[in-house]
Amino acid sequence: MKGKVYLVGAGPGDAGLITLKGIRAIQQADCIVYDFHINPRLLTYARKDAEFVYAGKRGGHHEMTQDEINAVLVNRAKEGKTVCRLKGGDPFVFGRGGEEVEILVQEGIDFEIVPGISSVIAVPAYAGIPVTHRRVASAFTVITGNEDLSKQHRIFTHIRASNQSETMIFLMCVKNLDTITNKLIDEGLSAETPSAIIRWGTRPEQKVITGTISEIASLAKEHKISPPAILVIGDVVRLREKLNWYEKKPLHGQRILVTRQLSDEYLKLEDMGAELFVFPTIDFLPPEDFSELDRAIKEIETYNFIVFPSPRAVKFFFERFLAIGRDMRDLKGITVCAIGRETEKSLKAYGINADIVPDEYNSEALTKIFKEEISQLMPRNDRIRILYPRSDIALKGFVEEMESLGIKVDAPITYRTVKPTEHGKRLVRFLREGRITIATFTSPSSFMNLIDILKDDAKEMLKDVTIAAIGRTTAKAIEDAGYRVSIMPEKSTIKDMVEAIIKWVRQK
Repeated sequence: MKGKVYLVGAGPGDAGLITLKGIRAIQQADCIVYDFHINPRLLTYARKDAEFVYAGKRGGHHEMTQDEINAVLVNRAKEGKTVCRLKGGDPFVFGRGGEEVEILVQEGIDFEIVPGISSVIAVPAYAGIPVTHRRVASAFTVITGNEDLSKQHRIFTHIRASNQSETMIFLMCVKNLDTITNKLIDEGLSAETPSAIIRWGTRPEQKVITGTISEIASLAKEHKISPPAILVIGDVVRLREKLNWYEKKPLHGQRILVTRQLSDEYLKLEDMGAELFVFPTIDFLPPEDFSELDRAIKEIETYNFIVFPSPRAVKFFFERFLAIGRDMRDLKGITVCAIGRETEKSLKAYGINADIVPDEYNSEALTKIFKEEISQLMPRNDRIRILYPRSDIALKGFVEEMESLGIKVDAPITYRTVKPTEHGKRLVRFLREGRITIATFTSPSSFMNLIDILKDDAKEMLKDVTIAAIGRTTAKAIEDAGYRVSIMPEKSTIKDMVEAIIKWVRQK
């Protein structure tokens, strides 16, 4: 089978600034070779069995040389694999994409270019600076700032001829900022020309410093501006005071760790300016042995109640239920119970309305309902039998409480909770760099698996991170491990946890 390489522009940083075609390339890739500037959220679109190759370049440190990157692309494609080369911005705008494609052509490898939104236009836009404006600038020039400017004679000839009416954008400019601004002034650009340097544009870390070109270099040093950053020069910079929008979002600056699969409820945080780092610390698989679950499904008519403790229990139960030839009509006469609104919602996706949903979203609340109302739920002379599909690590409090009342509970393992391995190194890197401000946990295992990933460095890496827990059970596990929970909603749902995070940030 012939392999293929997709050179995909991932955009400037905001995970939403990638094309649909770019996402499809990630989803179908066997191997993803990605750069430092890539938003890690984009990697969650990948298949579970995809290979990740980090080829980041930051400052003077290169994880891989360009020749090594080229070799990976060529070798994986020759193995018949689909490769996604994920590059920041656009692969053909100062991204060395042209060089990589030349190698692919030389080796006879099929390829496709997926353009991306360049930082040239996106970063100024997120800073409230249009690169052109009818009354201010009718053109813009893009210049790489990491080369010897004395060699760029054509650029300065162009600047002299432009009558200073164009916008100039320098990429990769921090190292040579003094040289760039001094050279521009020497070539006749007014020392009072407005300028802005923008670090981590389109991301929550975005920082914008404005000033004249005669002072912007010293201002950048004063504010400790480091790469990645771009420099915008021209009268369009004055419009920032009126057009700035991104930094005004209420959650701007918050970088929130999501330790489970992303669901729509979390997206409100993103809409309000936060960046979501999605690193599931738990994954879910079918049981290794289906015998107990299959026996319960075959005897489904003998149960009075089915209690679903989580959306995952619903998903894995009904996948197996339907796979072995059962259908929803076989549940006739059985009372269906759901712990939590998310579980209730999952049941509705299968066309089932839960008969019982506790006001509090935990098994203790369901136990209380059964204890108080058991005589009303079933005739006293009837034998009660409950099916409780569970995970392999589920607490057995509900089962033990019911059995103490003489009620038979079958609790077959319906799915396994496992720890993913592919995200570990990236997660450690982001925590070590201090790029996480809030971490969210929806179960004790999501927290304990994170601690296991971080090992002895857990305390140090989490010391400045605010912890949010979905409910009492999760909060207790976190606190028992010696960590403080600062955010916990009244109701144990993701939606309520999101609202609690928003409230906490606003009150801070």
